[in-house]
Amino acid sequence: DVQLQASGGGLVQAGGSLRLSCAASGFTFDDYAIGWFRQAPGKEREGVSCISLTDRGTYYAASVKGRFTISIDYAKSTVYLQMNSLKPEDTAVYYCASALWEEINSELNSYEYDYWGRGTQVTVSS
Repeated sequence: DVQLQASGGGLVQAGGSLRLSCAASGFTFDDYAIGWFRQAPGKEREGVSCISLTDRGTYYAASVKGRFTISIDYAKSTVYLQMNSLKPEDTAVYYCASALWEEINSELNSYEYDYWGRGTQVTVSS
């Protein structure tokens, strides 16, 4: 079974950093992409970042580009999201999700993703 487990959320002051982890199992890693999404109260889920496990291409939402970095540790089957210069508007529940890379048309569209892990709360205080 495909399993994705997100962790690393917490409370941080504006300007601070957090690193989220997404531990993945149950699928052929190289065929997939892992995306990070977030959902704030009263708002729709939005794509934050994506990494192709096939070619290591990375993709970012404009709102986080230059502040967030997605990376992968193949040995640990874990994808990380390093979040720097955090802002109060980054507050949300963050989810990781997976999809077959060859089937993705829009890397940050949540509807493209098949498997989802439980979210981890990120709260940025001003």
